[in-house]
Amino acid sequence: MSWVSLFSGGKDSSWALYRALERGAPVERLVTVHPSGESFMYHVPATELAELAAESIGIPLVDVRPGEFGPAAGDDETTGERGDRELEPLEDALVDLADETGPIDGLTAGAVESSYQTDRIRGMCDRIGAELFAPLWQADPRGLIDAMLDAGFEITVVRVAARGLDESWLGRTLDAAAVRELEALNDDHGVHILGEGGEFETIVTDGPHMDRPIGLEGSPEFDGVRGTFRVTDAWLGTR
Repeated sequence: MSWVSLFSGGKDSSWALYRALERGAPVERLVTVHPSGESFMYHVPATELAELAAESIGIPLVDVRPGEFGPAAGDDETTGERGDRELEPLEDALVDLADETGPIDGLTAGAVESSYQTDRIRGMCDRIGAELFAPLWQADPRGLIDAMLDAGFEITVVRVAARGLDESWLGRTLDAAAVRELEALNDDHGVHILGEGGEFETIVTDGPHMDRPIGLEGSPEFDGVRGTFRVTDAWLGTR
């Protein structure tokens, strides 16, 4: 059997990969989509770090570079049509990979609550004949983040775009104190504890599935509403 993991390097896709490996799934490839602009379907910031993460994990990485998906959907394209269009380069890459390595029997995805993403990924799995493994789907958000931290995940925030998340969060490591703050922000402003819907994005710099941690240098860029931690250097460290 051959499995593939949809992998951005962020906490959700990393957790799906980790859980698949934990149960013995034969994951032979990680697949990272690198949109060059905004995306309805994919994690966008810091995807270039997925290469370092893949090296640390020890699983080969397949890069999918579709370029710009174009402007947000307007009168001539529904949001559903936009999602279908964004999925096409990924599905084409998986079909090409199956031609090269043999049938893909299973695929991991880090979907939590977005039916918009999950329905499309599930349909793609049906078309290529793969089982979908989505261990975060409809799970309790607080339980998920606690499980990630208890397992030893080190998670760095690389983008914020929600009320209450200011410059101080950019480059911050999520820990128990940060989770308590996120709970308060959820109560006050409705910020999702896992950042579902793009309120914040992350990169996993270490975990039990990684042989070496990722070191980062960078600086925050914040416009008063949203911001990004611009990574200027990244490397694999030592234990």
